[in-house]
Amino acid sequence: MSDKEETARLPFVERRHWPRMEQAPLGDAMARRPCLVPLRFATNPLPRQEQFAAWRAHMSILVETRLPDETDPDNGFEVSQTAWDLGGMVLLQQTAPAYRFERTQEKLQFSPVDHWTITFLRKGSTWTGVDGRVAMNTPGTLEIRSLGTPFRGRALATEAVSLIVPVDEFADCGGLPATSNNAILGGLRAELLINYLASLAAKLDHITCEDLPSVKDRLREMVFETVAPLVTRDRDDDRTTQIGLMARARRFIQGNLASAELTPDTLCRELGISRTRLYELFASSGGVANYIRRRRLSTVHAILFDPSNSQRIAEVAYAFGFESAANFSRAFTQQFGYSPSNVRKHMQPRNGQPDAASAERAKISFEKLLIMLGNA
Repeated sequence: MSDKEETARLPFVERRHWPRMEQAPLGDAMARRPCLVPLRFATNPLPRQEQFAAWRAHMSILVETRLPDETDPDNGFEVSQTAWDLGGMVLLQQTAPAYRFERTQEKLQFSPVDHWTITFLRKGSTWTGVDGRVAMNTPGTLEIRSLGTPFRGRALATEAVSLIVPVDEFADCGGLPATSNNAILGGLRAELLINYLASLAAKLDHITCEDLPSVKDRLREMVFETVAPLVTRDRDDDRTTQIGLMARARRFIQGNLASAELTPDTLCRELGISRTRLYELFASSGGVANYIRRRRLSTVHAILFDPSNSQRIAEVAYAFGFESAANFSRAFTQQFGYSPSNVRKHMQPRNGQPDAASAERAKISFEKLLIMLGNA
């Protein structure tokens, strides 16, 4: 056998001229420290006869709830809910038995919450009526609804994922079309958003502080790109006109919160409406002056909550039109349930680093989380 044939029979041995160096994916090379702290609610630890009452109280910031006809509350109402604060949006995962719900005109008048909700169902069905139009949501479709208008409806036993988004989140895009309210969306665009929300919901406990801004921005873009092309923009009824005016008013107010010229007369000129029309517009929000004050207080709260801001509390209050420290502190405590100084106490540096916002938000109730939403 020749040398050439003998060499061909030998097993192949790979010869390395450099040491083996395996490179990890770039994302895995970064510090992977989750930053989101879920706010959980469940009724199963409670006695069965107390479960529905606890659920009703928990949801009172959003809707009034009641059991279906001929349902005995003593039989129990096992519900679980997890809220994730994405820094300006809330993602809500919820499993609940059948119930009825209503957001009345009276509740709107005293509620500081007027966000958009986008919901998809993994299981069950819901029916929601607004102005006589009923929207049915089932697995595979998306429901979008405004908390700034009255509605009522019912739900079968459901497993749902909802995104709660402040109306001002889309201000730089011109806002979501007013006709988005109580719309059911289907097709490819809705399917892509559902898949993204489902994937995000499965990974929330792994999101880092570095990930969060890009996750929120992408989610915001996908919501707008999904909703805006699928709803009609040219419906000209009274409800659509009112929602459109409110969107313009909110954008103007948010952009001028620190201005001493932010008055009802200024708003009337900006919107091209009378004072009477302006007061009618804000009647469900407790009046235009109350709405402006709540937005200013929420903005001041966000500034005080920022560990990088070193302004004195009084300086921030004066910058947003509160001329008396005592009046400001009283109004702040009334809206949030704790004093402005308590916000700063929770933001003291620890080992040279500010406390994570998520640590403080873990102590915040579901109600306070929704009130502060959009001012994180």
